[in-house]
Amino acid sequence: MHRTAGTIATVFHDFPLGGSERIAIRLMNRWAGMGRKVVVFAGALKGPLVEMIGRNVDVVECTPVIPRGFGSRRKLGQALARYVEKNHVDTLFVPGNFHWPALPDIAVLPKERRPSVVAQISTPLHRHGRGPVQQVVYNMLTRHRLACADAAISLAPSVISEADQILGRRITQCIKLPALEDVNDPSMLPRAEGNLIVAAGRLVREKGFDVALKAFARIENKDTKLVFLGEGPERAALTALAKALGVAARVQFAGYVSDITPWLAQARVFLLSSYYEGYGAVIVEALAAGRPVVSTDCGPAASELLRTLDGCAVTPVGDHASMGDALSRVLASPAPAPRFLADAVAGYRIGPIAEKYLNVFDRVHAQKWGLAPEAAERFAEEMVYV
Repeated sequence: MHRTAGTIATVFHDFPLGGSERIAIRLMNRWAGMGRKVVVFAGALKGPLVEMIGRNVDVVECTPVIPRGFGSRRKLGQALARYVEKNHVDTLFVPGNFHWPALPDIAVLPKERRPSVVAQISTPLHRHGRGPVQQVVYNMLTRHRLACADAAISLAPSVISEADQILGRRITQCIKLPALEDVNDPSMLPRAEGNLIVAAGRLVREKGFDVALKAFARIENKDTKLVFLGEGPERAALTALAKALGVAARVQFAGYVSDITPWLAQARVFLLSSYYEGYGAVIVEALAAGRPVVSTDCGPAASELLRTLDGCAVTPVGDHASMGDALSRVLASPAPAPRFLADAVAGYRIGPIAEKYLNVFDRVHAQKWGLAPEAAERFAEEMVYV
């Protein structure tokens, strides 16, 4: 038995334009490049992010394929359990809350066939709009689904204690979101100029783009423009709202773009209007590009990064008046130095973070097979990575 997790499997239902899926694929590619055997187990090789999977990553698609639908995640878990029972896997990585329902079937496998399990906490455990009774039910489901997890990884330190309380075990630690590539020279970033506001994300209700439009309509400077990067079912409704608010001539729906960096280079400010975010990777990307951010208080990145940064602002969720006022203040103030903003997210680069994930995989693998008894003694000291 090897002391390291030599074979790492990651489960995906499919490959939509999701932040947790994108980050997981980038991590897998890096682990494979670091010499680990990495396997993608997918319900269906469907979605725009399939093309991101590196050539040195093994891909296994369910036969027959499992499309999304009622009960499909349970079916995915059953297929996954059959796969790991027949194929050697040291560590199973579950890249977000959406895939947790696949885990109960892993829990009932014989110990000698069951891999160690590391689960990512990708979205808030306490979500805006979820009532007390719904939260109790959610907590019970979470504890059941993660019963076989050997470790949980949060993206923010604030999630550690609430996750451990829900799970009834102290298994959660924080590793920063690997949202950025390793190569970046903040000294080369141009200062933000002009009056362009950029927003990005799927055109769905939880992104709060209707609130963004209402906030934009409050800005007195009529030279200001707003561009939405993304596609989704709300496009027609948002287009109609922009017309009703009298701002349609200054609003652009640019559709899906694979890379928002060129748009950030043109932006004076980035706007995030979501009702909730798992962490808020796009905030990290905008700051890395040297752009000020106005965001709702929708996730950890807003409170952990923006509240202390000059030139940025955090507004209440769903409050278009506060958002409009914040945008007006930011646009009227001198743009902060790009390097100042980029330095705030220097710790979010994928290279060292990928290594921290592998350290977790190796530790839980060794603990499972009794290969490193000293690991348990060090565990409390290694719970938080910063």
